Amino acid sequence: MNLFGMLQVSGSALTAERQRAEIVTANMANAETTRTPEGGPYQRKLAVFRSESANRFPRMLTAGLRTQSVGVHVDQVVADQSPPEMRFEPGHPDANAQGFVAYPNINPVNEMVDLMSAVRAYELNSQAVQATKQMISESLEILK
Repeated sequence: MNLFGMLQVSGSALTAERQRAEIVTANMANAETTRTPEGGPYQRKLAVFRSESANRFPRMLTAGLRTQSVGVHVDQVVADQSPPEMRFEPGHPDANAQGFVAYPNINPVNEMVDLMSAVRAYELNSQAVQATKQMISESLEILK
């Protein structure tokens, strides 16, 4: 893969991991939300990544080199289909007839692990961009 292709891959991963971190923080912020405009408790969101091929024109240019830049993006954000956590709170305004309140099925520990994973992946891709930038700079100096 050429240096600019490496930048493209890492750059797309930076964007995807930032979006993933935003989704996780939204989950954490809504961990106690029992009522949403759609009705019912907040549903945990999950990011679904998808690899993407480079644009057709750059692919044609690099066809002779047998390289193809690819990247990743958040293809969709899906709602977790796990059932809500039911807590007995008869005085709560959102309690059902039996006195149970539906809370989002969000585990703060799992969310923190997801967030740490997204942040670490972001850091690694940032370091890859910096290293590639340095290699490009050194290559340009050699060409002078």
